[in-house]
Amino acid sequence: MKRCLVGIRRPDATEPPGNGKQVPTVWFPSMATMAAVLSEDNRALLRLIRQAKPKTMTELAALSGRQVPNLSRTLRTMESYGLVVLTRHARQTRPTVLATEFLVVLD
Repeated sequence: MKRCLVGIRRPDATEPPGNGKQVPTVWFPSMATMAAVLSEDNRALLRLIRQAKPKTMTELAALSGRQVPNLSRTLRTMESYGLVVLTRHARQTRPTVLATEFLVVLD
């Protein structure tokens, strides 16, 4: 699994900070948002998806002990930051993890 570089950037910033190889690939608007999205529970969920490779959200709900609406909300948020991909087939959605290791770059 490829390491994901994470950075904090104010929404009103015009140009992303960074130097050479240390340019983050995922940007969060604040430390609080990053802490919420990359919480211990959410990182455990990412590891579970990577290891178990569930084919549906219902299967993931059974594995994680969480409700499908809760998982759907969490994973859509993670998808908006580019951490997961949700592939839809008819009435089923399959989650795929893009990163489980994170390096946070602070200025």
